[in-house]
Amino acid sequence: MPATAPNRLLLLFCFFCLYVIWGSTYFAIRIGVEYWPPFMMAGVRFFCAGLILMAVLLVTRQWTLPSAAELKGAAILGVLMPGVGNGLVTLAEKDVSSGVAALVVATVPLFATLFAQLLFRQKARSLEWAGIALGFAGMVFLNMGANLQASPVGAVLLLAASAGWALGSAWSRHLAQPKGIAGSAWMMVFGGASLLLASALKGETLDTLPPLPGWLAVGYLVVFGSIVAYSAYLYLLKNVSAAAATSYAYVNPIIAVLLGVAFLGEHVGAHELIAMAVIVTAVVLISWKKG
Repeated sequence: MPATAPNRLLLLFCFFCLYVIWGSTYFAIRIGVEYWPPFMMAGVRFFCAGLILMAVLLVTRQWTLPSAAELKGAAILGVLMPGVGNGLVTLAEKDVSSGVAALVVATVPLFATLFAQLLFRQKARSLEWAGIALGFAGMVFLNMGANLQASPVGAVLLLAASAGWALGSAWSRHLAQPKGIAGSAWMMVFGGASLLLASALKGETLDTLPPLPGWLAVGYLVVFGSIVAYSAYLYLLKNVSAAAATSYAYVNPIIAVLLGVAFLGEHVGAHELIAMAVIVTAVVLISWKKG
């Protein structure tokens, strides 16, 4: 029916944003942390993105003050997703290659499915449990590789980041949130504020202004990685299943690995590629729908 066509096009665009743009953000983060303290960079990214979205709402006269319950939901998701989820990835990429970071974050759908079943009482199918078991086996195998053995702290940070992001994704369907892009705006402001607080508590300082590549990396992350892709992700979380919304994990590692190898000289060996194949197979299993 013609009335559904715009929604389908919007869904396709949102999936493109998640698959391709988010795959490239690991590359941008890896460049950015060469010039910025990690929590500070992530905090600036999300706080600026949130303020820009709020400015758009004001200019277009769509601004309304959310309820207390909506603000609470946005704060919870902001701390879990941009704060824990992206903040720890940014910190880990000081020591872990962008491609390997994306491979670990590919476990997000596994964590999301596990949280949805254990915390929110969604009935588990046998394929989902098989996918979770296979995915965590792939994760263990990945952590045995040279890239993560060289940085066990980085591996722990990435797993914690995946769990935080997944918990937020699963919880988002049960929390009151501001409507439309206001949901993205408030979540990013809360997430950015929590990251800037973490940066201050960690004692991060910026001794000199970053050069142009550092600013370009942050600019790309603000506009495309946050404003465009995060808004697309929140839209998908409200309109498709959590497994479908987190299916970007199929493609992100491939995009991240290709960019890292091509432009950063990163090396991903057979060990990591086998682990990626196992993890992606697991994600396919948990997303498989009965015909």
